[in-house]
Amino acid sequence: QVQLVESGGGLVQPGGSLRLSCTASGFTFSSSDMSWYRQAPGKERELVAIITTGGSTNYAGSVKGRFTISRDNARNTVYLQMNSLKAEDTAVYYCNAKRFQAPLFRQLYDYWGQGTQVTVSS
Repeated sequence: QVQLVESGGGLVQPGGSLRLSCTASGFTFSSSDMSWYRQAPGKERELVAIITTGGSTNYAGSVKGRFTISRDNARNTVYLQMNSLKAEDTAVYYCNAKRFQAPLFRQLYDYWGQGTQVTVSS
């Protein structure tokens, strides 16, 4: 049974910090690219950050310099450290796992967690 379980969301004031965690099971975590997405009310889901199997990272421009994605393969966990939070960061944050098959980069799966609410408000 595939599971991606997010935790760490909550209510924080502008300028504050939160650390999200996503713990995976039921698939080979170390072979998966891991991402965080978010969806605000009335908005499309957007990619926030990605970390590949090799440890390369990319970020949305709106969070660059404030958020850091990391992974611990021994714990099957991906993290999102969020600093200097803004009201615009308010959203449900989702953990995502994708795997691609060599040599033609066919996508083998695309798994999603249930999401964790982050609310940035004074």
